[in-house]
Amino acid sequence: MPNLRIEPTELPGVLLITPAVYHDARGNFREVYRRDAYAAAGLPPEFVQDNQSHSVQNVIRGLHFQTRKPQGKLVGVLCGAILDVVVDIRRGSPTFGRHVAVELSEQNNRQLFVPAGFAHGFGVLSATADVLYKCTDFYDPGAEGGLRWNDPDLAIAWPIPAPLLSAKDRALPRLAEIPRDLLPTVTPNS
Repeated sequence: MPNLRIEPTELPGVLLITPAVYHDARGNFREVYRRDAYAAAGLPPEFVQDNQSHSVQNVIRGLHFQTRKPQGKLVGVLCGAILDVVVDIRRGSPTFGRHVAVELSEQNNRQLFVPAGFAHGFGVLSATADVLYKCTDFYDPGAEGGLRWNDPDLAIAWPIPAPLLSAKDRALPRLAEIPRDLLPTVTPNS
């Protein structure tokens, strides 16, 4: 069984994962995902979609979520470095509106598990970054939701003063502007 270090964060269910990395003169090797080990660590036993993005420095993607069929995500970086950000948007949660921000990079090999019901985004810290994330449900373009990256109520300390944003991300609302019935609720196991 692979050696995984699992660290809880300030948000319930959001986990920082550091897999074992094996180094030798040729470079290194790590298991990016192994279902039995990750399920034993408490992650969902099934991911149904893998996504990869390539972004240039100072890009911020997010903060995204799905209003129907929320996705849990296992996020890691293949090349480069990002600041990965997760916001609790679950109605009734004691940590509603709070966030965690973690640097993920090809050097630290860390991953972040984002449970369904949280908003997620990242900012690119390196010249480029290739991000791979596994999802627990399929992407549904009709269920896209999102939060403004610089919502003052969230107070995220992005280290990117002038981000490159998509037109869609520039137009996202603040958390306080989203109708509460469009946000997920806390479930007994979340």
